[in-house]
Amino acid sequence: MTSVHPEVEYKFEPARGSDVPELVGIDDVATVEGPSADVLDATYFDTSDLALAAAGITLRRRTGGGDAGWHLKIPAPSGSRDELRVPIAGEVNEVPGELRDAVQLYARGRDLIPVAQIQTHRRVYRLCDSDAHALLELADDGVTARMPPSDGPESMTAWREWEVELVAGQAHHLESAAHVLEQAGAQPAAERSKLARALGDRLPDPADDVGNPMGRKSPAAYVVRARLQEQVAELKYRDPLVRDNVPDAVHTMRVAMRRLRSALATFRPLVDREQTEPLREELKWIAGVLWAARDAEVLHERLSGLVAEQPVELVIGPVKQRIDRELRAAYRTAHERSVEAMQSERYFALVDRLDALVADPPWTPMASQTVESVLPARVARDYRRLRRRVAAADQAPDTATRNERLHEVRKAAKRARYAAETMVPVYGRPAERFAKAAKQVQSVLGNQHDAVVAQSELREIGVRTYLDGDNPYTYGLLQGIEQANAAALDAKYRRAWKRASRKSLRRWLS
Repeated sequence: MTSVHPEVEYKFEPARGSDVPELVGIDDVATVEGPSADVLDATYFDTSDLALAAAGITLRRRTGGGDAGWHLKIPAPSGSRDELRVPIAGEVNEVPGELRDAVQLYARGRDLIPVAQIQTHRRVYRLCDSDAHALLELADDGVTARMPPSDGPESMTAWREWEVELVAGQAHHLESAAHVLEQAGAQPAAERSKLARALGDRLPDPADDVGNPMGRKSPAAYVVRARLQEQVAELKYRDPLVRDNVPDAVHTMRVAMRRLRSALATFRPLVDREQTEPLREELKWIAGVLWAARDAEVLHERLSGLVAEQPVELVIGPVKQRIDRELRAAYRTAHERSVEAMQSERYFALVDRLDALVADPPWTPMASQTVESVLPARVARDYRRLRRRVAAADQAPDTATRNERLHEVRKAAKRARYAAETMVPVYGRPAERFAKAAKQVQSVLGNQHDAVVAQSELREIGVRTYLDGDNPYTYGLLQGIEQANAAALDAKYRRAWKRASRKSLRRWLS
């Protein structure tokens, strides 16, 4: 079974012959336990052309220490890493199926073979607070790496490093530890992973991460490209997590897809539509495939919570068990279909085209104009689109039509929010306030839409319950509660829109 562990750590290169410094001076560290000693033996796997390493991903089989097993480390855009772990089983050099599947975006069906063997003599210090809770761990590692021969003899390299990792501490504890280590003469490590250091010149060059300075007089292309790069990176980061069925991964991957589609729509005049519109359609396709899994996930969480809120005497029959059974089955089926789509050549081609898009965007002449002369007008256009949809919803002749139109308002609010988010690096707080107000409208209407969808689902489950000869009373009760919830959220939306439509939020657009 795969487990997921977030990893936040800093690596340092200590000065030759230096000792681990006094650690009690680190924020809130009252005692230091250890050191405890371990010998860790790890074999790293990759494709023959090191496709995983090129993406910053490491896949290893490690023995020794308290976390022996298979580890897949995935770098997050935030700078941390997620680590998927699987217990050791089977042949020594046989990568577990779930981890092999998780890296298919990069491996594309190619064999995963041993590319390095690294032995680490580790001394671990646990940095604890006054209640003996571990805030951080500091590992003093002596590392020896052996590289299998390619065209010549086996190569070997050795070094020492310090690795400080968050356990139950906060970011400021990590920063304080980093300061103490640097004061002791250590330098931040040039490479984030032992494998990257072992590979050296064999490691493929990373793709250029263009970070142009952004201001109101900068070319508009700088802002749009930064947004596209950010969201393509987010999509690719979530890919292995979706394949491995990590909680909430489907949702966050769909958000990245929506942000990409929105950026290509909002800033449409800045790029060649003949190239970008097909990309928007393909993003719509894969997001639609993932939607069924996300819908079942949301419904299951919502209805389970609703049942738990009811008095015991009103829950007649195995209501929770039936909801669990039906919606978990729906999620499993939808997730399997999602992964199947993500194994397709169509999906791989989409990701390749997204990589090409951010590497060399097909700009139009408008993209070279300044930010202030082009981009605020695009955000204002999205706001006017939102306002028209609000007016259409207010003119709906009945509840069903209003619910449909409110769903369109929600999508328009989301697009306006994403457009404003893109502008935050340049316009700062005013853009943040606009985005926050649009997000509030989106969130309220998201809950309202969930309440509407839940009514339909409860009605269907209730009918099946009746046909099976069981009492459907509770499903009718829950349906009535969700109907009231939808009406209350509609009223809450009106207040959210009143705040979001204030002129003061849009002054920065003029």
